[in-house]
Amino acid sequence: MDEHKDAFYVVQKGGVIGVYKTLSDFREEAGSSAQSPKITVYKGYGLPKEAEEYLASRGLKNSIYSISADDASEHMFGKVVPCLPQEMVGSDLVFTGPQTKQMKLDNCVETQTVSSNWQSCILEFDGASKGNPGLAGAGAVLRSEDGKRVYRLCEGVGIATNNVAEYRAVILGMKYALKIGFKHIYVRGDSMLVCMQIEDKWKIKSQNLVDLYKEARELKDKFLSFQISHVKREFNSEADALANEAIKLRSGQVEVDGITT
Repeated sequence: MDEHKDAFYVVQKGGVIGVYKTLSDFREEAGSSAQSPKITVYKGYGLPKEAEEYLASRGLKNSIYSISADDASEHMFGKVVPCLPQEMVGSDLVFTGPQTKQMKLDNCVETQTVSSNWQSCILEFDGASKGNPGLAGAGAVLRSEDGKRVYRLCEGVGIATNNVAEYRAVILGMKYALKIGFKHIYVRGDSMLVCMQIEDKWKIKSQNLVDLYKEARELKDKFLSFQISHVKREFNSEADALANEAIKLRSGQVEVDGITT
């Protein structure tokens, strides 16, 4: 089943929460106004049956729902994440974050405010392989410049070495940083090999890393500024945990904050 067909958007505008099947539905209803309250937009997949029943009980039976923020329960909408900026192209929406006085979405993934004017980010990456080579996974944590977490990323790598998984992790993180719109990136990981090769300080001796190295370098050159440094394993624990979780995923499967993309 294609989960994107079940996507929905939870939009809070002041003290009102709307649930929409598409953002176009929201734009058509809300129109454009510079005086509008700031808006927070979350995305989820598969509106829980309990939520549909609750909304219907209040006479809201169409594809567009609207309720008071005070009436929203903590887990009403299931697991939702803030929308990516590129989903809002053509919109004049201004975003606030879930840390402000917003609806009670305790099940919302912890994240930094999504804002199209972000410039710099921090990327933490790691790879894991059970057997080296063996079942492998790539993990990455994307943070805003002040260290607040933006996204947690996992990718199944299939049968591969640790070095391949680590390259896949840094590539995964850079792709998402560019997708969001970051222009400057500071990368850190506990793979000395990946860090030194991307900086062209070490030669590539393994042929199976050549294409990954080239892809990483191409992504690196798309940023206005790029820095990478090696850190000790104990300072890379979150990316390490994600890499080990990613081993359970099929090869090429990507999860963003626990949601398969």
